[in-house]
Amino acid sequence: MTDFETLRALADEGNEKAADKLADLADERSDLGTLNDLLDEGNDRAGEHLTRRAAAAKDLRELQRISDAGYEEATEVLNSLL
Repeated sequence: MTDFETLRALADEGNEKAADKLADLADERSDLGTLNDLLDEGNDRAGEHLTRRAAAAKDLRELQRISDAGYEEATEVLNSLL
């Protein structure tokens, strides 16, 4: 298993597969800070994880924030909850 720091370094260098794996690991760890950082960097996997969490909590503001960050599926989930 690749460690967190190595994945972060690879993701920072633009490796999308490493960024996706980092998002999965962050989700497993409930590391919302890393997920939010990855979302801000344009990572869709992080958007997927954050959207799932926000939808489960029915957190409309968080869904709007995720949508505003560019993850379009959050918009669909938000609209379905409204």
